Amino acid sequence: MKLRAFHRNSAMVIAMFALVHITNHLVSLVGVSAHIAFMEVARGVYRQPVVELLLLFCVAFQVVSGLWFIVRGWAQRQGAIAWLQAISGALLAGFLLIHVGAVMYGRYALHLDTNFYFAAAGFHVPPNQFFFGPYYFLAVLALFTHLGCAAYWLLQASPHKTRVRAVVLFMLVGATVSLLIVSSLAGKLQPVEVPGLYKSTYSTKGS
Repeated sequence: MKLRAFHRNSAMVIAMFALVHITNHLVSLVGVSAHIAFMEVARGVYRQPVVELLLLFCVAFQVVSGLWFIVRGWAQRQGAIAWLQAISGALLAGFLLIHVGAVMYGRYALHLDTNFYFAAAGFHVPPNQFFFGPYYFLAVLALFTHLGCAAYWLLQASPHKTRVRAVVLFMLVGATVSLLIVSSLAGKLQPVEVPGLYKSTYSTKGS
């Protein structure tokens, strides 16, 4: 029970950061410059050494504890919501490992500013968009789905239909946000010109 409580608290920290991060991506609908301006302000908080270390610790703990819960409860898991929670959790764990690792590599090994262009570059160097489209879409959808499942368990005093509707609502919002973010990164909603420095991380030719 203590492990589950720590898992829940860690999830709350990550969810607060994710909310800021997703808002940051939605700001890009106004323009890339607006996205970067928002990011610079947000970085003033989450790139403080203590805050960043806390976030990295929470991510690592969340991945390990989440996978532990998935494996441990595999045989006993029953019902669509329980499986939806497990699958979305597994997708989130995989995304966090890849995404955080890529950002750290970009910052410290490639010495890049891991801003909008870092996230968008893969969409603009074919055929990488066929990986990054589903990658970002499923990650954001999995986050909202996982939050919806958490809401389902928290609303135990409510009628079953209400609890299920909460999950569906979270998933619909997640799908909408996912589509907007992916479309923005791909330059489908506003002009995006990714600098060659970022494109070159996917192609030795650059562009």
